[in-house]
Amino acid sequence: MIPLPDLMIEPAVRAALAEDLGRAGDITTDSIIPADARARVTIGARKPGRVSGLAFARLAFHALDGEAAFTVQIPDGADAAPGQVIATIEARTRALLSAERVALNFAGRLSGVATLTAAYVQRIKGTKATIVDTRKTTPGWRAFEKYAVRCGGGSNHRFGLDDAVLIKDNHVAAAGGVAEAIGRARAHAGHMVKIEVEVDKLAQLHEALAAKADIVLLDNMTPALLREAVGITAGRSILEASGGVNLDTVRAIAESGVDLISVGALTHSATVLDIGLDYVADRN
Repeated sequence: MIPLPDLMIEPAVRAALAEDLGRAGDITTDSIIPADARARVTIGARKPGRVSGLAFARLAFHALDGEAAFTVQIPDGADAAPGQVIATIEARTRALLSAERVALNFAGRLSGVATLTAAYVQRIKGTKATIVDTRKTTPGWRAFEKYAVRCGGGSNHRFGLDDAVLIKDNHVAAAGGVAEAIGRARAHAGHMVKIEVEVDKLAQLHEALAAKADIVLLDNMTPALLREAVGITAGRSILEASGGVNLDTVRAIAESGVDLISVGALTHSATVLDIGLDYVADRN
């Protein structure tokens, strides 16, 4: 996996630590642990899953101990089994205990997204389809959760409103039709901007193809209708299926022959992967 740059993620980690440490710092740890004590801990998997977000954990410990040694055993994008050690950290004991929750919050959440994505990717193995995410992300975490999708073997849809044109049903209604909406968008968009339009009827698909949409989003169509749409399109546009996608339906959707399957659940419904931090030994 190509990692996210520390410059991008460090502000979020520091904000989370500031939220947790509050006005007086970790009064529990500081009252119990000597300032010069050092220790070694491990981050380990409690449940099977796909790892993501280790850089966030590393930066959390480094923020409180600049000399913390963070050693990765199972990298982002790889699978961990229950009981396996994902990473080992040696640092001042106070830093380890005070940064623990922030480190695990990031790594657990992002590993959960990666794990769910990997499950979807596995379900469609052998088809031509690609699993992609949506903009249904946690506010402020979009780049992080989309990175986790990549760790899970999925791909990214647009990152925001500014990097691609996606004409939704309400845009079509407001513009007065599919062809009119595509025409207006094409007149405004730059030459490097792709234009995608959402349709829920085959008649609208014909309009979109005639207007030369780059991508057509087939919304809430049955696998039978999706197959018909694939036949009508005959490679003239990229086809994306969306709506009604879950682990039980995704295989049939993929077998219809569509190119992309967008799944909002990857980011809005992923369960945090159960990982924990275990104290190993004093390092004095």
